[in-house]
Amino acid sequence: MKVDPFSLPLSSPLATARETISQRSGFVVRYDHRGETGVGEATPLPGWTESVDDCQRGLNDAATVAIDGGHTDILLSLDAASVPAARHGFATALLDADARADGVPLYQWFEPDRRCDRVPVNATVGDGSPAETADAVEQAVEAGYDCCKLKVGKHTVDEDVARVRAVRERVGDDVTLRADANGAWSRKEAANAFDRLAPLDVAYVEQPLPADDLTGHAGLRGNGVGVALDESLVDRRVDSVLDADAADVLILKPMVLGGPGNAHTLALRAREQGVEPVVTTTIDAVVARLAALHVAAAIPDVAACGLATGDRLAADLAPDPTTVTDGTMSVPQATGLGLDPSEVGTDA
Repeated sequence: MKVDPFSLPLSSPLATARETISQRSGFVVRYDHRGETGVGEATPLPGWTESVDDCQRGLNDAATVAIDGGHTDILLSLDAASVPAARHGFATALLDADARADGVPLYQWFEPDRRCDRVPVNATVGDGSPAETADAVEQAVEAGYDCCKLKVGKHTVDEDVARVRAVRERVGDDVTLRADANGAWSRKEAANAFDRLAPLDVAYVEQPLPADDLTGHAGLRGNGVGVALDESLVDRRVDSVLDADAADVLILKPMVLGGPGNAHTLALRAREQGVEPVVTTTIDAVVARLAALHVAAAIPDVAACGLATGDRLAADLAPDPTTVTDGTMSVPQATGLGLDPSEVGTDA
């Protein structure tokens, strides 16, 4: 097991719950298994995963275990609850090697009978004025996207409804609109927003309430706008979210959940209970983006996912083998992730 640090500049600053960051720092993980070298990525994001320092400690401890132990011992040493990004890095490298050894792309390692060439993806639009928001969505639609996610919650509900209305009037009824409040609303504000967004045919609002308010989220369901939970999955087990009937949609981030395998398992569990999975990145480098893409590709009839995030980075670990055309992302059909591990660098 080999671990190498990297740091990549963002094309523009990224605001998180804790800070604004201008680069993404993490670790490339390589692991030899079944005669193949697999590559993984551990890129922590403050507020979502462990810190970079804790991730490094977790990977260093795992590398010590790897001296005398096998892959099962290494996985057991990486707790998905405390060091999810570190676990994601090793788990992805292990899966990449496994799929390479089996001669299949990773999504077919998950689902052997599945064939998927492209996955639908959404465009994400920030929180500008109504005119700016409508302009941005119109540009996304002209670029081929038929699903757009609008950031809401920083303005008043009145202002956000006006922004969504301006978009709907501009692009018509054929474009799927989603909103993401990042937990900004109170129960009263969320109920008001849902009542007014329903006539505008908003498919769902992502994290309308604070992460720990599962009861409040459950109460919002069934009123014409779906409830999608994202931040709630950081502090709450998915089982508790499903048991609370708190969501119509789960936003699954493999980096936050401890690896692509965990994300795929949770997607299947959600589907069994009538909850739709949507797979997204945490603004990762190409290795982790591909891992998330393969998870999405393994899910039949998956809704548009938040995977088209490569342009948020000004540099990357390797050339991206995917393309985004007409609102869909191509899925590499080469073995494993679809990258040559020898071409993945840490000095970009």
